[in-house]
Amino acid sequence: MGVRQSLGIFMPGITRGIGISVADFTLAIAVQNLSWGLLQPFAGALAVRIGYGRLMISGALIYLAGLLVLTTAQGATAVMIGAGIAIGLSMACAGPAIAMAVAARAVPPAVRSTVLGMVSAAGSLGAMIAAPIGQSLMQHQDWRWGVAGFAVLAALMIPAALAAGRIDRIAAPAQDPSDQLSALGAVRVALANPYFVVMALAYFVCGMQLIFLTTHLPSYLDLCGMDPMLSAQALGMIGAFNVLGSLFFGWAGGKWNKLLLLGAIYFIRSLALCWYFIGTATPSTTLVFAAIMGFLWLGVSPLIQGWIVDTFGLKWQAMLGGVAFVSHQFGSFVGAYGGGMLFVAMGNYDTAWKIGVGVGLLFGAMQMAASLKAGSKPRLPPLTAA
Repeated sequence: MGVRQSLGIFMPGITRGIGISVADFTLAIAVQNLSWGLLQPFAGALAVRIGYGRLMISGALIYLAGLLVLTTAQGATAVMIGAGIAIGLSMACAGPAIAMAVAARAVPPAVRSTVLGMVSAAGSLGAMIAAPIGQSLMQHQDWRWGVAGFAVLAALMIPAALAAGRIDRIAAPAQDPSDQLSALGAVRVALANPYFVVMALAYFVCGMQLIFLTTHLPSYLDLCGMDPMLSAQALGMIGAFNVLGSLFFGWAGGKWNKLLLLGAIYFIRSLALCWYFIGTATPSTTLVFAAIMGFLWLGVSPLIQGWIVDTFGLKWQAMLGGVAFVSHQFGSFVGAYGGGMLFVAMGNYDTAWKIGVGVGLLFGAMQMAASLKAGSKPRLPPLTAA
């Protein structure tokens, strides 16, 4: 997650180094997010069929291959294949949805939400490590050395996938409410649940805001004349506070209404975006902003995955999380590519951040309103009715 979240630090170097436009680079990141989202439901269903171990190992190898292609890129096509398609496919096979499904199976329900927060927090640690390493290698050598450093970090996914794949030897918990459902049946039940639909639609704004920041914040700071290292420090700050936020919201999701917490995250994030971009960027305000956004960054993941398990059971958790995630990744596509297109058209990010704030406030309010009707622990409808 840290490597993938930090690719934006290479945008100035790649665009100048191989002569592609900002829109070309952001299109690759947008395709990465879109392919990840569209493939995630299928990867989740495939995990039930072939096992989590094989799926995660395949994802780790594809991730490494994508970074190696990006390291040797000479034009927009290689950037699209490496940073776009390959990493998008690999994230569907070895990203947070699969990792959380593995973790949820390994622990009792009483601590599940907290453990999901721990998994999300572990992903956040990657940004603290990857962004400064990549920025330092790029400054002392060039952007290709930075991407090569990311490839070395990504290679660590392979032994991790081998270890986590041992979950396939553990029998699924008895009396899982989704055991009697096929993949298609589980999707139908989820889409018939209005609270799932609202949650999935609100997930759009999460992807739009976060990918806009990871892709365009380095460029925005460059426009403001800031030290290039500040963007890496900001991404590292996001990662550090995301650890705290993920742990907090994982714990909080075990005690309070998960959907209400989700809506509050979206709403407060949008207010923070407005505060930062409406003022003048400085190193101090940038790091404070990064800390606020970091605390609210991936806390959504344990809340969404936890609510899906509470409502629909464990068997199809990764797949149904992937169905909701499609909306998130359409938002990511808009945040990455739409932000780039608006920047090219306007010459600044004013219109882009205003749209992000407005949509975030709207969807955050919708999610909070729906949560008050859903209650704290909605359950799967009777299987006979489904």
